[in-house]
Amino acid sequence: MHSLVQPNAWVALKLPSGNLRVLQVTPNTTISLGKYGSFPSNLIIHRPFHLTYELQDKRPEENFNRLRIVPASELYSDILASDTSASSPEGEPPIINDDEDAEASLPAGIEYSLVDPDSGTVVARTNRAELNAEARQTLSAEEIEALKKDGTDAGRDIIAKLLLSHTAIDQKTEYALAKYKILKTKKYIRRFCVVPMDVPMLTYWQLEVKDSTKILDMRDEMIALVGCWGNVHFSGEDRCENEGIQESQDPNHEQDDLEDTPGRWLAVDDTGGLLVAAMAERMGILYQPENESTNNGNETTSASDHQREHSSHQESITKCTDLPLDKDGEHGNHGVETTAQARDTAESTSSPQIAIRPSHGDGKPRVDNMKTSFAHSNTLTVIHANQQPNLSFLREYGFDSTNPAQTQDHPLASHLMTISWLQLVEPELDPTYTAEFAHVAPEILRTWKPNRRGNYYRKRRRCAKIRHIVDTTRKGEFSGLVVASTMDPISIMRYAVPLLAGGAPIAIYSQSIEPLTALADCYSIARRGAWVATPPDEIVGKTPEELEHWPGNEEFPLNPSLVLGATLQTSRVRKWQVLPSRTHPLMTSRGGAEGYVFTAWKVKPAEGKVEARGKARTRKRKLDETTKE
Repeated sequence: MHSLVQPNAWVALKLPSGNLRVLQVTPNTTISLGKYGSFPSNLIIHRPFHLTYELQDKRPEENFNRLRIVPASELYSDILASDTSASSPEGEPPIINDDEDAEASLPAGIEYSLVDPDSGTVVARTNRAELNAEARQTLSAEEIEALKKDGTDAGRDIIAKLLLSHTAIDQKTEYALAKYKILKTKKYIRRFCVVPMDVPMLTYWQLEVKDSTKILDMRDEMIALVGCWGNVHFSGEDRCENEGIQESQDPNHEQDDLEDTPGRWLAVDDTGGLLVAAMAERMGILYQPENESTNNGNETTSASDHQREHSSHQESITKCTDLPLDKDGEHGNHGVETTAQARDTAESTSSPQIAIRPSHGDGKPRVDNMKTSFAHSNTLTVIHANQQPNLSFLREYGFDSTNPAQTQDHPLASHLMTISWLQLVEPELDPTYTAEFAHVAPEILRTWKPNRRGNYYRKRRRCAKIRHIVDTTRKGEFSGLVVASTMDPISIMRYAVPLLAGGAPIAIYSQSIEPLTALADCYSIARRGAWVATPPDEIVGKTPEELEHWPGNEEFPLNPSLVLGATLQTSRVRKWQVLPSRTHPLMTSRGGAEGYVFTAWKVKPAEGKVEARGKARTRKRKLDETTKE
């Protein structure tokens, strides 16, 4: 993830009141913080995260607030002062100053507080009960509003005058004084902290500020459990990024099967893309590389980077010139006359390779439209129930699934694939998969207008992309399954389990426990024993491959021999108030669904008769040996 604030990146601004402002940092614009003020967005671009800024008073000739970075010594001045006070000799009474002396002794340049600068002693009595703050405040609301309109030094003057005008400030306990000051600081101080919009921050923003139902009430601990039990991790650099072009174009190179390709996860996400973002963050494909910069909202590179890209592109062209030409003078098969031939073409181009073909007589090489650029490993395939997947939260990380052309340089563009349930279960009913795409000769293409020719190639790319995704997904051998959906988990497992490799983990999140309980019962030990003892009549004579795709019946909704270790669990982090002699869990917290996680592992049933080997020792023999001893 970027350590600096990048242009057009989504960030979160933490205000003193505890609220969050999530926004996109667009260059050359003004960011408004409501009553706190506004500032130019360029003042925080290319600066580190987690810095605390203070909005200074507007200058007479300017209509915006300048920013000042608050140092750590000023942020934690109260803590440092309390530590100094605690180290003072015991039994020394606290120093009580009057208002004039206290105002004169306030240190300049740091946050105002009623602290003696010489001894560091907090100006307060610790043996009095807490008093009502509003009843002893001499400043009226009109006077406070007048102070807010004048220069208030980022709100510190108002806080200092509120403290100094309190008639019973010396009667407050140490904790009451600290609480009173924190309340006034949150209300009047003009500060904010810029934090990155990572997955935990996005989760907190949706749970506490926005609508939590959009993410199915998933908390941080639930996301962590699903990711850990799903074994989602970075599985290495993809071969196509290093030597994939050279190896794929070598006619003597034998491509590896999907069974030997690690890091292919299957996901069902109904959280608007939050689950996909969490998985992509674990896989290292959520954020753009650190050395890339943005310009005009799109990812661009410098002149030297363009030169390197041009050199590598020319090198790939040189490597691909030895490919055999077809009858049309092009590399690869472009004609798609039938659905079967299209399926064979998609299978032959399932690996991410680049095939260069001559253009329309202009001498410029162009990439084959029927070739896909998806990665071999470290990929994520999302199954959705709509015409388009709902991955709106990925826009906050620079990727738009509805317009991949503008985000083609993002890592998710080559590692994220989406497929509908119709395309997975019955692809022959999907018109985009079965559509016949007539081949047009290059001589005819040269006579077309640019718009018509562009639409032709766009449809070819879309056709090749869909067929590649459908064919590779239906081949299966995925490394794991992660689900966060409102669909029936039994129906999901019926079609998703056959796509998993042996030993692949399964993690399913649900807001309620009832659907997961029914799913766990389908893979219980009792069901598995009944399956082995008295198998259903429908499975007699079926092969292991056919048993994996068995639709089930009333007694056995799923094949219980395909999954082992089915368990249910939940976890919730409780917030605590940590104070000396007053540490206890908070009595009030946010409600919502508790959330539960189903975990299991896909297994391959053993074929044939299983025999136990070794010398069996009966209980009677053990007792006899014990008696002899």
